[in-house]
Amino acid sequence: MPSRNVRRVVTGHDATGKAIILSDGTPPNVIRPAHQPGLAFHELWHTDASPAPVTATESEPTDRYAETAPPPHGTIIRMVDIPPEGQDGPGFDKETAEALFAQVGLAENAEHTIPGRHPLMHRTESIDYGIVLEGQIVLLLDEEEVVLERGDMVVQRGTIHAWTNRTNTITRMLFVLTDGVFEPELKTAFEGHDQRLKEAHGLV
Repeated sequence: MPSRNVRRVVTGHDATGKAIILSDGTPPNVIRPAHQPGLAFHELWHTDASPAPVTATESEPTDRYAETAPPPHGTIIRMVDIPPEGQDGPGFDKETAEALFAQVGLAENAEHTIPGRHPLMHRTESIDYGIVLEGQIVLLLDEEEVVLERGDMVVQRGTIHAWTNRTNTITRMLFVLTDGVFEPELKTAFEGHDQRLKEAHGLV
């Protein structure tokens, strides 16, 4: 288990403009998909505009949005606990992967699941910064993979990918996701890439 619970402190202002603490405690929204025990998305904060309005007080933004990818023109910061999966990834089938994707707002990514690769391969139209806080994680791309240790960080630039924990303990990562836009040439390349994968594995 991670060494400590997640604590979030949110600042703001009173009516006179004085800086104050608005809240201090556990984030109110934690997504725990039933299909993968131990997996937890601690939703820390969301913005939905750029520049983001800075107000005196703020209603809870994580109550308004519950998808993995950031909202249009917005950002998400979340802490994710990733449970051990073994050397071959989680042992669930395509239907279970589809259900998990749907629960975290990534239903359209179920089509990226291909035989012989991690069942949670996905792609989001965003630039994401991921930092390993505790443990070890393996980042999987189409063919390559890289091992990330505590203190390492990755800049995830809209690539199809999955995270897999091949250790015996939960890995905790911090992610900052920023909304992005795929260039037309890259979107065209994706279409050919995805079609070739489906054909190679008899999925069309």
